[in-house]
Amino acid sequence: MGLKKGALHLPAVAASAVMVAGAFAGNKAAALENLRFEIPAIDGDLRDALVDASLIAAAKEEGRTDPQDIIAAANAEYGNLLGVLYKFGYYSGVINISIDGREAGSLSPFAQPEGVNNVVVQVLPDFIFGFSKAEVTPLAPGTELPEEFAVGEPARAPLVGAAADAGIEGWRDLGYAKADIAGEDIVADHRTNKLSAQVTLRPGPVVTFGNLVQTTESDVRPERIQQIAGLPTGERFSPEELDKSAKRLRRTGAFKSVAFTESETLRQGNVMDIEANVADEKPRRFGAGIELSSNEGVTLSSFWLHRNFLGGAERLRFDLEVGGLGSQTGGFKPGDEGIDYEVATRFERPATFGADTTLFVIGRIAREDEPNYLADTAELGFGFSRIVNDELTVEAGLGLRYSDETDVNGNQEFFHLLVPVKATYDTRDDPLDPSGGFYAQAEIMPFVALDDKDSGGRIHLDGRAYRQLGEDGIVTLATRLQFGSILGASLSDTPQEFLFYSGGSDTVRGHPYQSLGVPQAAGLTGGRSFVGASAEARFDIGGNFDPVAFFDVGYIGSESIYDDSGRWHSGAGIGIRYATGIGPIRFDIAAPVSGDTGDGVQIYIGIGQAF
Repeated sequence: MGLKKGALHLPAVAASAVMVAGAFAGNKAAALENLRFEIPAIDGDLRDALVDASLIAAAKEEGRTDPQDIIAAANAEYGNLLGVLYKFGYYSGVINISIDGREAGSLSPFAQPEGVNNVVVQVLPDFIFGFSKAEVTPLAPGTELPEEFAVGEPARAPLVGAAADAGIEGWRDLGYAKADIAGEDIVADHRTNKLSAQVTLRPGPVVTFGNLVQTTESDVRPERIQQIAGLPTGERFSPEELDKSAKRLRRTGAFKSVAFTESETLRQGNVMDIEANVADEKPRRFGAGIELSSNEGVTLSSFWLHRNFLGGAERLRFDLEVGGLGSQTGGFKPGDEGIDYEVATRFERPATFGADTTLFVIGRIAREDEPNYLADTAELGFGFSRIVNDELTVEAGLGLRYSDETDVNGNQEFFHLLVPVKATYDTRDDPLDPSGGFYAQAEIMPFVALDDKDSGGRIHLDGRAYRQLGEDGIVTLATRLQFGSILGASLSDTPQEFLFYSGGSDTVRGHPYQSLGVPQAAGLTGGRSFVGASAEARFDIGGNFDPVAFFDVGYIGSESIYDDSGRWHSGAGIGIRYATGIGPIRFDIAAPVSGDTGDGVQIYIGIGQAF
């Protein structure tokens, strides 16, 4: 497995020459005029990897063409390129680096020639090696080694390391935290082009979790860090549980970084402490957003957030939103501008009744001046959210809601006790710009009337799926299905905010906002049932601008459960997404396809994908 330098010639096989054009520095003596790679056309990926790994090419690209820099890079080049050959399974390779006709390995790094004009890098990979033996012992029950780490397969060096790592992780998963490599026997037979790889592991003892030892200062109180992390002290070691503890701290948003380190030595009884290194995030944050619809007008939003409000990683957030600025639909009453206002606050305390359970308290005051109703609302409530796993979160709460509403049926006041329950399942690869995975949310909210109105329940289901089509991933198909229902309460005894409308950026683009509802003698009201579906084809054509084509459909009915007795409408359009660091900026143009709730073109601008 030794390195061979100074080969006199390449064998008579087809060769690929890669030329890196020369660029002169201001001083001719320091210029590298030509850099050429001569590599047999055996494996295109290997050839590309060798060129990409070249230190000489990197020095030239960075303008470091002083003769001593080139000679130093060339002397380090041998080991660098040899590592690439090993990575691809070539253990008898020959590497020759010529600097103006002289072998680089024969030149002193302290030599001071007048200049370097031509460098030729020749690599003869020879034959790829195969595994004659591929063993890692002993293995923990259930351990799976890489499939390619097997007799007869190409003996790529990283496979040996990956197999050893898999063996160690197998033992660690069973509580053997100090499992390690006890010995390696790796022999390359150049006569047969075979590699024998045998790795021996030392499992060590079964380890239990000790204490979480904080090694850095933090504005979050130490006892709260312990509670939030929820390290299972006294239980058998588990890499999964260790990772969960670190994630719990990161999820609070109070820390810029969280790093857990296993203690190198075990305490009596094979107990292992965990060292926690945390760095605080800036406690306060501000943000703002804007969304534009040609029909709904402009919506402005902003928030203020404190990440460590009481010193225990509590989050306090205030949100302010003003919508309907410049709306074409106007408000409920003639002459109204149709401007909506909302002020909301949410307080969260992590690790309440368990490391994965968060207490939240919410408050909200809003005025909604919509085309079909005018409502002044106040809400106050609390609840708990629990992270079941990385994909599933559940939430339950209790709240009071008061609203004063005027719609086509007159003026009413509502006073309700709310019991909202919500479950969210999310496997999207990027919430702002997903190209794969699923999102599903189910909301069930019983509401109990505290006056003479009907009690009932509201159900809303939202499912989304994302999939890239083809091997190149140029097209992403995004689909969405929504379902809503009001149970128990009559149409007139249900607050307008609980009822369903269709039309606008969140349901059916191309139709005016809240244009589809249930017709009444004096106008329009929301429905007790809702079905919505959307499909988008998103095209990745390279660069920052990507086109989108979409189709939306919506249904509203007066019945509690869909029976097709209501009305449908649909819309379609095209759009552009401009990629930014905070997510894509969305620009959509849509027009009606079916239904009588709108005509003409609607324009929508916002941040993030439509769904």
